[in-house]
Amino acid sequence: METRRLLRTFATALGTAGLLVSGCSSGGSAPSASAQGSVAAEELEPYYGQKLSWRDCGVEGFQCATMKAPLDYAQPERGDAELAVSRKKATGPGKRIGSLLVNPGGPGGSAVDYLQGYAAIGYPAPVRARYDMVAIDPRGVARSEPVQCLTGKEMDAYTQVDQTPDDQGEVAELNASFEKFAKGCEKRSGKILPHVSTVETARDMDILRSLLGDEKLHYVGASYGTFLGATYADLFPSRVGRLVLDGAMDPSIPAVDINRDQTAGFETAFQSFAADCVKQSDCPLGTTTTAAAATALKKLFTDLDATPVPTGETRELTESLATTGVIAAMYDEGAWPQLREAVAGAQRGEGSGLLALADGYYERGPNGTYANLMFANAAVNCLDLAPAFTSSAEVEKALPEFEKASPVFGRGFAWAALNCGSWPVDPTGTPHRTEAKGAAPIVVVGTTRDPATPYKWAESLADQLSSGTLLTYQGDGHTAYGRGSDCIDTAINTYLLDGTPPRDGKKCT
Repeated sequence: METRRLLRTFATALGTAGLLVSGCSSGGSAPSASAQGSVAAEELEPYYGQKLSWRDCGVEGFQCATMKAPLDYAQPERGDAELAVSRKKATGPGKRIGSLLVNPGGPGGSAVDYLQGYAAIGYPAPVRARYDMVAIDPRGVARSEPVQCLTGKEMDAYTQVDQTPDDQGEVAELNASFEKFAKGCEKRSGKILPHVSTVETARDMDILRSLLGDEKLHYVGASYGTFLGATYADLFPSRVGRLVLDGAMDPSIPAVDINRDQTAGFETAFQSFAADCVKQSDCPLGTTTTAAAATALKKLFTDLDATPVPTGETRELTESLATTGVIAAMYDEGAWPQLREAVAGAQRGEGSGLLALADGYYERGPNGTYANLMFANAAVNCLDLAPAFTSSAEVEKALPEFEKASPVFGRGFAWAALNCGSWPVDPTGTPHRTEAKGAAPIVVVGTTRDPATPYKWAESLADQLSSGTLLTYQGDGHTAYGRGSDCIDTAINTYLLDGTPPRDGKKCT
């Protein structure tokens, strides 16, 4: 799979389980106290008054800077968080509109990597011509006070723990792995861990908006990036410019419902893959029905649970890694041929194909080191919402619902939702409706067979937002912009370039 697709696909993978040199500007004052909770505006003036010092990034065409934000917005005197920013200036022709911030999701996906590897070179040329393309790694992510939890070897072990436990011994082992992960995060990142919430990151984005000299925030967020964008709109509705929320999340539902909905979403995606697979001469899951394909895949998982297969390196392909590899390929139908080949290999006793897909999902490098994607993912999710489950008994009670949602993935998804149960920091967020009253029109994009952000979430968010307009892609894969639909791309480009949103309810194929 080529690099841009990898960045698009894996960086947006984890809903739960994804410029000008600064100077004086009319957008440069701190927001009112009401937008910042109990913090007085004057306490934030030093942050809104700072100047970004741009330098060469070492990547042609890009500049980088470091922005300061309060570590704790409730107590700014406690110190700063240093956040990495990158930009690529508008190329012209045409009048510059402003800055366009991008975020690929996760939480935990590096926005700077996404900008430099895809958005600032792969977004439509007319958009790049008139916007400075900008990204900020959210607090806790990549270059911005990154959360760290486990060593590479520890993470290898963590990714291989059986997430479909068959007995109490395996249940205990899974619980122990979650506890070790959480304690590792607390030990290595205890200072930043209580301050990586989506609300805090949205407030960071407003500081950046001001430093860029923009009165309004223009933004394209994918997957979890939609939750971040919607949170910004709710906090600062009068500062909303042109917001695209692609692969939308629903902020109004609790963690257990998010996990169960995603389980059903991946089942929908697998059914679509299976329907295509059985028509192919190289389908390793048979050439009859989708039900037979599901049975064949479950058999592979069961066989790997009993006997992992070699991969050509020290790690074997376990059931858990194989499942992750299959899940990774559900994000983009362009990966289906690769998945067919990888599954066929595993059936022959050669696990390198599925392992490679799993490693891409986890952002594991060839040298055995991991990006901090999974660490930041857990840290943000566990802070934003109360845990889906806090005990094994709760998981076991919920198993029938999860297995009904997905006979293939349900059991593993249910147990994986226990990961926040032993988190060392209490959650600060709660499920809530997001209305952003008074905001300019916001475009919410949903894909009908999206595995990670089910379509009904887009419908719900568009309905909640007072100025939301729903744009639908009737198709497969995670997110829609820049994935091959001229209808989707034209609608979003028109909105970004002249401010005209698509008709509410517009559908594209």
